[in-house]
Amino acid sequence: MNRFERYFLTANKWALVLLLSAMAVIVFANVSLRYLTNFSITWAEEVARYLMVWMTFIGAGMALRTGGHVAIGNFQEMLGANAQRALRILILCLLLAFFAIMIWMGKDYMDRMRFQVTPATRVSFSYIYAAMPIGFGLLIVHLLLIARNFVLENRFAEIEADSATIATGRE
Repeated sequence: MNRFERYFLTANKWALVLLLSAMAVIVFANVSLRYLTNFSITWAEEVARYLMVWMTFIGAGMALRTGGHVAIGNFQEMLGANAQRALRILILCLLLAFFAIMIWMGKDYMDRMRFQVTPATRVSFSYIYAAMPIGFGLLIVHLLLIARNFVLENRFAEIEADSATIATGRE
């Protein structure tokens, strides 16, 4: 499982890097062209917006695994050790159920929007809405990968400092 997790995290990180890089290049090129030549790329804003949507859904799992989302810990800290563990199990189950519902809702949105196209690029909106079920699917995988440590120790994953360690698989 450790090898799967390393490759999964590497692929997730690279997807985020590529999306952010593409968005930065498109916005920089558009702004530069607008001020230097008084010409604007008609599709730049639209593509940058949709790249940001995809980046948000793909990056949510990375934030979840490190405890980066908003949480309220005061109530949990007032409970005893067994009650804290039971509460974390309940939270885990509620999150899994919510993520599964959002995958289903995202697929429904995709189906409903498949015949509508974006204004500038004329791409089906179903490709834009595909970020929702894919992102929530990734959230489920990330949550399951940290579930044991979260439930037993209330501990989230550490942020990998050395990307070479991930790429080579050596620790």
